[in-house]
Amino acid sequence: MDGGTRWLDSDERRAWLSFLAMVSLLEAALDRQLQRDAGMPHAYYRILAMLSEVPDRTLRMSDLASITHSSQSRLSHAVARLERNGWVRRRPCPDDGRSTLAELTSVGYSVLAAAAPGHVHCVRENLFDVLTAEQIGQLHDICQAALARLAAAPGAVPIPGACEPVTDPAPG
Repeated sequence: MDGGTRWLDSDERRAWLSFLAMVSLLEAALDRQLQRDAGMPHAYYRILAMLSEVPDRTLRMSDLASITHSSQSRLSHAVARLERNGWVRRRPCPDDGRSTLAELTSVGYSVLAAAAPGHVHCVRENLFDVLTAEQIGQLHDICQAALARLAAAPGAVPIPGACEPVTDPAPG
């Protein structure tokens, strides 16, 4: 073994394995809930949600792939399915003929709005309802510390708003 490797100590290893297990099981719970209640996988919900958060509900496909941490081909396949459902529309980018824009349609926004309460309930039930207010603050601080490092890496594209200071969300 490499003598220069800083191996995880037992506390770090336990924390790391707990984090991996929590993220994996939470992702699976969110996927099951969205499949059951909205007929879509969590990956499709994330695409719709990311489009809903940007001006004109429109992004270049390459930017959407970066934000969702998806390959161009996987995103293209997902957007084609969302387009067939009438939830997203693709169109050429007016400034750059080589780029394609993905736009959330009004139907897609309505589908997202209808799916959001169940999604939020699932997030709350499986994460926030089991934490104290102090633990939620600690979770935020931990995530912000890691995000500061990760978001500074070349090519890193965090979810819009993830690295901004906490503010109360708008109603609705």
